[in-house]
Amino acid sequence: MYYKSKTYKLFYSVNLLFLLTAAIACILPLIHILAVSFSAKEPANSHMVTLWPIGFNVDAYKQTLSNPNFIRSMGVSIQRVILGTGIGMLVTILTAYPLSKMNSLFRGRTAYTWFFVFTMLFNGGLIPTYIVIQKMQLMNSIWALVLPGAVSAWNMVLMLNFFKTVPKELEEAALIDGANHIKTLLFIYLPISMPALATLSLFTMVGHWNSWFDGMIYLSEAKKWPLSTLLQTIVVTEDFSKINMRPEDIRLISNETVKASQIFIGAIPILLVYPFLQKYFVKGMVLGAVKE
Repeated sequence: MYYKSKTYKLFYSVNLLFLLTAAIACILPLIHILAVSFSAKEPANSHMVTLWPIGFNVDAYKQTLSNPNFIRSMGVSIQRVILGTGIGMLVTILTAYPLSKMNSLFRGRTAYTWFFVFTMLFNGGLIPTYIVIQKMQLMNSIWALVLPGAVSAWNMVLMLNFFKTVPKELEEAALIDGANHIKTLLFIYLPISMPALATLSLFTMVGHWNSWFDGMIYLSEAKKWPLSTLLQTIVVTEDFSKINMRPEDIRLISNETVKASQIFIGAIPILLVYPFLQKYFVKGMVLGAVKE
């Protein structure tokens, strides 16, 4: 009867309209970028393109995909995402598992937990971080992009709460059967927490893929820049010296179409990964919110 009431129908309609509006607001910019990337030089430069290409051509994509700097930066970003996500999730799991135990099993658990929470509220700042990375001789290497953010206190807290929802009876049964904590973690906790792992992995992947500032300050050679850093110099500062465009290409191809094509290609990997994690992502957002 509740679902047939006028109040519920009104709420459902308003909620559906709001979500539809939000979805359109998110997808329209991507459609606009795609339309610009396939447009001719004159319409793109004069900002005449909206949601449909004008003077359809693929010259911008040919220029982008034949650019060695762009391909190299794409490879650096993929390498960063693989290393960053793998190391980050490994550290998060190994930290969250013992902190999810009761104080009777892990003395000092509360102090350790607050130590990590403290890092979420306060940090040393950019200059001390830069000095630490420099002293550790990580400058101008992929590790300067991966290791500083490997321990995410926010992800650790979320993973910790997910682990707490695992029934204790399963762990006790595994321990009685002779399993140690490593086997319990691998064969009990991780399979059950797959939605949480997929959700946090997606957050970590997107964070590494979109990060551009650390590449700019820690990497002195442009050939080692990740894709986001390269795109920042092209789109924001409009420095086209890093993409090796020949003078004849500049005359034939609009800078706007080249930028749009590179932005769209840079978004494709995340767009391809998300559908495979969507079923876990939806569960992971609410898992652990309610306990039986």
